[in-house]
Amino acid sequence: MRITMATALLSSVLFATLAAQDSEKKVKMRDVPPAVQQAIKEQSRGATLRGVATEVENGRTMYEAELRVDGHSKDITFDAQGTIVSVEEEMRLDQVPSAAREAIQKAAANGKLGEIEMVTEGGKTFYEAQVNRRGKKSEVKVDASGQPIK
Repeated sequence: MRITMATALLSSVLFATLAAQDSEKKVKMRDVPPAVQQAIKEQSRGATLRGVATEVENGRTMYEAELRVDGHSKDITFDAQGTIVSVEEEMRLDQVPSAAREAIQKAAANGKLGEIEMVTEGGKTFYEAQVNRRGKKSEVKVDASGQPIK
């Protein structure tokens, strides 16, 4: 009985993981709506367009432009009308506002700090950092004042 339950649980986790991975699909620029193509062209001036992906979030199709700007990554997500939904831009720890930087460093204590991004979404900006502790990855999200973001 335990083996059957463990197998069922493992299968469910594996299926959910595969489904999540399949939700974002690489596409060609010509395969996105004209409004999104125009928005990507405008937002990628001075940058290198590394790719375009599409995914469905809460029943809405979104388009993500993966850019390289001044040596770092910047991902911009658009809706089908070409409106910017979110921007995720890689940054160094010393570029993060001091209160947010201190909160990130405190949360990463005894761990290794990975990629840090400034995220702008819904008119709000926050900082997201990857932390690796003994092989386990976690994420820290704080606003500019260092307060945790849920």
